[in-house]
Amino acid sequence: MNFTQWMAVLGLLLLALALASAFLRWLPVTTSILYLAFGVVIGQFGIGLWHADFDQISVWLEHLAEVAVLVSLFASGIKLRLPFRDPAWLSAYLLVGPVMLLCIGGVALLGHYGFGLSWGVAVLIGAILAPTDPVLASLVQVNHASDCDRVRYGLTGEAGFNDGVAFPFVVFGLLLIEYGGGSWAWVDDWFWQRLLWAVPAGLASGFVLGKLVGRLAIYLRARHAETGISPNDFLALALIALSYVIAESIGAWGFLATFAAGVGLRHAEISSSGYAAEPAEHITRKVLPRLAGEIPQKLDVDGMRIDEPKIAAGVLMSDILSFGNLLERSLEVLLVTILGVVLTAHWDWRAVPLGLALFAVIRPLSVWLVFPRSLVTRPQRRLLGWFGIRGIGSLYYLCYALNHHLQESARVDVTDLTLSVVALSILVHGLTTQPLLSRYEKRYAAQIPCAQPDKG
Repeated sequence: MNFTQWMAVLGLLLLALALASAFLRWLPVTTSILYLAFGVVIGQFGIGLWHADFDQISVWLEHLAEVAVLVSLFASGIKLRLPFRDPAWLSAYLLVGPVMLLCIGGVALLGHYGFGLSWGVAVLIGAILAPTDPVLASLVQVNHASDCDRVRYGLTGEAGFNDGVAFPFVVFGLLLIEYGGGSWAWVDDWFWQRLLWAVPAGLASGFVLGKLVGRLAIYLRARHAETGISPNDFLALALIALSYVIAESIGAWGFLATFAAGVGLRHAEISSSGYAAEPAEHITRKVLPRLAGEIPQKLDVDGMRIDEPKIAAGVLMSDILSFGNLLERSLEVLLVTILGVVLTAHWDWRAVPLGLALFAVIRPLSVWLVFPRSLVTRPQRRLLGWFGIRGIGSLYYLCYALNHHLQESARVDVTDLTLSVVALSILVHGLTTQPLLSRYEKRYAAQIPCAQPDKG
């Protein structure tokens, strides 16, 4: 299918989604299922608009998926507003640390002993399937900047962290396939450079850049800019690009840096309004109708005195969140449709027991073992165990592996199992996410108080 045909197909899909948005909102399924089904229909076992093997598109698809993940990671970081020592953050730390490692180990054990895969291939598949996807998991992420629910906050933090933290284990799997058990000399280099240096360096460099640029942008907006024409979308793209480039140039993980840049930008907003204050973008929604484009020095809203830095920060946050959500959804449509197109040619029935074991046994059991009862309730623990949604991050890691010297003997197993498990996750989690969340929010969420934030 040529470029013009692709534009026509995707244009019709987006038009249908836009016109049917009111109807789709009432369906108890996520729209990702519709994109996946659309891709299957236009693929080679449907009406046959596109015939392509995954190997043929993996080079450009790697870059496209990388862009989608970077945008989503940055957007995830901006959503996280609580202090780092708030208990809600601990949910994210546990999910991205011990829970992710247990999931990698569980998938590797099942792949090796259950399907006869080599240890290298089994570990690689476990690492590729480890990340909770930041793109497809948007429904279970925080709803607003004041949201402190430990399920949504933990899943948002996990989606931001573990698309970068999983990277060293993907590299570990590739090296294990390459060297086998013949030599372990590479482990020292992997541990010190890929894990012990690259992870904290990526987080630190991204956070510092995001916070510094954010504070500078808020100052300039407050003193010189107008609310209606500030190019905040350019600022978001600049931070995504620069945080990634700086991290990669120092041997750190760019994914982690981009996520941390989003967190740093949010903390720049906090510097202007404080943790305990109402998030700046919420206040801005109240004051924007009163503004004629220029930011006033002070404004009275509901008895509060709001000065120009807080207004500027609110405009900045609102614009970037809206831009990030739009770009994220657009890339999701394209990538999940492509997954549907190639799925039938790479479907592997072994993905059914593997995926169900990961979704229903390995991850829930890992969460149950790791999370203390004092941190989350029993219903929250069940949801955290179930909502390990696999998606665009796993597609990126698969393309990365294929394009970085994955041995021919391993390519079929890794490709087919990954694509099939991701599609199964979109289907299974897409059918259960909205009903489970609605039930949780009605019965349990309101009963669980937030920790009191710091006043400063």
